[in-house]
Amino acid sequence: MIVSWWFDPSPRSTGPAPGSPSRALIDELLAAVTVVPERPHPGGYERDCGSGDGCVFGEAWTDEHPGPGGHDGCDTRNNVLARDLRDVTFRPGSDDCIVITGTLDDPYTGTRVHFQRTHANAVHIDHVYPLAAAWDHGAASWPAELRRQFANDVVYNLIAVDGAANMTKRDHTPAAWLPPATGYRCWFAGKYLTVAVRYGLPITIEDQGALTDAAQTCAG
Repeated sequence: MIVSWWFDPSPRSTGPAPGSPSRALIDELLAAVTVVPERPHPGGYERDCGSGDGCVFGEAWTDEHPGPGGHDGCDTRNNVLARDLRDVTFRPGSDDCIVITGTLDDPYTGTRVHFQRTHANAVHIDHVYPLAAAWDHGAASWPAELRRQFANDVVYNLIAVDGAANMTKRDHTPAAWLPPATGYRCWFAGKYLTVAVRYGLPITIEDQGALTDAAQTCAG
C-alpha cells in the first residue's frame, strides 16, 4: 500500500516545505499512477446545482457525503477552514463549526493570509486534483455517491489556499500549473499523485513530466 500523509504547512522560501514527502515516495507514486497521452474531453461537466444544471459532483460543500467529516453537522468548507487555519475563532452558537477568523500559512504562495468571514474570498478551498479534470479523466462514469465523496474529500484532496492563487490554478493540471512557491512543489506533487492513485485517476504525459520535475525539489 502506498503511504499517504498530511501536514500543516508553514511558509518557507527555499528547500522543500516541512513535511514534504521524500523523493523515494514521489517515485513510488509516479510508478503507480496511470499515464495517458492527453486529457480527454467527454463533455457534460456541470458543477452548478441550480435549476436545470447538471450538479455532477453534488451540492458544493455538502455535509451529506460518505467520507470523513460527512454527516457531522458542519459543512465541508468550514471543516477544512477549521483544520487548516490557526488561531481560529468560531461564530458563537455554531457548535465550533462556522469559522469567523483565522490565519492561513498558504501552501501555494508561501505567504500568510488573514481570513475574515466578511471577506471570505481571501481563502478558497481547493481540490488539488480539480473536479473538471477528474470528470474528464473518468469520474464521468463514477456513481453519484463516489463523485460526491471525491468533491468533499477533506483527507486527501481538499486544502485551504490563497484565493488569488487558486483563481490562477482553476482546473489546470500540473503540466499547466504548479504552486508559485517552489518550496511547496514537492508537497503538491505528492498530494496530487496520492489523490490520483487513490481514486484510479490518470495523469497525462505532460503532467508526468511536470511532476517529475517537481520531484527534483524533494529531499532524499
